[in-house]
Amino acid sequence: MSEWQKTDWRSKPRVQMPDYTNAAALNAVEAQLSKYPPLVFAGEARRLKQNLGAAGRGEAFLLQGGDCAESFDQFSADAIRDTFKVMLQMAMVLTYGAKVPVVKVGRMAGQFAKPRSAPTETIDGVELPSYRGDIINELDFTAAARIPNPKKMLQAYTQAAATLNLLRAFSTGGFADMSRVHSWTLGFTDEQEVQKYSEIATRIQDTIDFMAAAGITADTTHEFSTVDFYTSHEGLLLEYEEALTRLDSTSGKWLAGSGHMIWIGDRTRQPDGAHVEFCRGVLNPIGLKCGPTTTAEDLKVLMARLNPENEEGKLTLIARFGAGKAGEHLPRLVKAVKEEGAKVTWVCDPMHGNTIKSSTGYKTRPFDSVLREVRDFFGVHKAEGTIPGGVHFEMTGQDVTECTGGVRAVTDEDLSDRYHTACDPRLNASQSLELAFLVAEELSALRASQTTRQVG
Repeated sequence: MSEWQKTDWRSKPRVQMPDYTNAAALNAVEAQLSKYPPLVFAGEARRLKQNLGAAGRGEAFLLQGGDCAESFDQFSADAIRDTFKVMLQMAMVLTYGAKVPVVKVGRMAGQFAKPRSAPTETIDGVELPSYRGDIINELDFTAAARIPNPKKMLQAYTQAAATLNLLRAFSTGGFADMSRVHSWTLGFTDEQEVQKYSEIATRIQDTIDFMAAAGITADTTHEFSTVDFYTSHEGLLLEYEEALTRLDSTSGKWLAGSGHMIWIGDRTRQPDGAHVEFCRGVLNPIGLKCGPTTTAEDLKVLMARLNPENEEGKLTLIARFGAGKAGEHLPRLVKAVKEEGAKVTWVCDPMHGNTIKSSTGYKTRPFDSVLREVRDFFGVHKAEGTIPGGVHFEMTGQDVTECTGGVRAVTDEDLSDRYHTACDPRLNASQSLELAFLVAEELSALRASQTTRQVG
């Protein structure tokens, strides 16, 4: 590992990355970025790794969520606040269900690049390169807009820095006070159609009231009013990742300074490819998306390459199969992990395998399918005697209409009302919180079954 260099990926096969036509402009941007401060720090990444290790042991639970792809046009303080707010609400509900700390990781401050199923797209007989995210090119369907522009990396850095600055302020400035967060949740459960969740919300309130009576409040306890909040993104654009990679003076290891956690997508997990080569050398915790085509042998090779020291919290396996398919595919991967004695954190991504085209032509994800995959994920781990360590959602704190279903029953016809995503459909605030209540039920049931086994 000590011989690894942050440029080593350049000699490996690369996929899902743009071909920049102006080498001089690209070199200038990389040189400029390499002088900028890192967006995150090594101590933060190490702390997240410890927390993810706890999730892998069942002593914590990961909540990872945020935009499919961050946008330059839709960037605003309100949008950041709203997503942060709903993640705090979800975390409180999950903490109640799991009875363990919830590790909060946003798909934020770096989720600007997106892999695509095809390198080009055709509209009305015109074929152009695919849109690959605002850090690379533009969504407008014109030849000029689709040319990869390296200067967009500088704008992405600026937006990521501003996002992190606001998240850090929210995390420590009183916005995350537990009583405030739960008052927002109570507003959700007051709605007639979600009365079934009010019992959990009432129990949470009773706990907060008891703590307050015992003198534990935001005024007396730092932990009551602040949270740790981490950032993550897919490490897709390696020129950007390399430029922000720094040598940590404490450990002598390399830090990917673009975000606390980076992950490798299902399309870029080639063991001899550029993305695996880059991610194997950084000290950050690494996520690995596992889809239906991931074989047991694939996984064994990747685990050995990405986590050769078998370090707890280093590798998070993010399962994404589709509703009704986890039972077919996940057990073989769980068995492969057991056979290797590998220390991993298992996480469910119920979004990416459940994208369909609605009757009205919009790309959507049915809420019921998302929930079914979560339940399948828990069911497999219960059967295998392994730990479901977390969930990974594409979501927003805004009142969009992009996924169908949920208690407010978004229909195919409703999708056109507030369909704002540049790429994939996201759960809205109401759907996200409803899902948190339903996952909390799964966690409570799991905890009860574990207690029963221990007593028996």
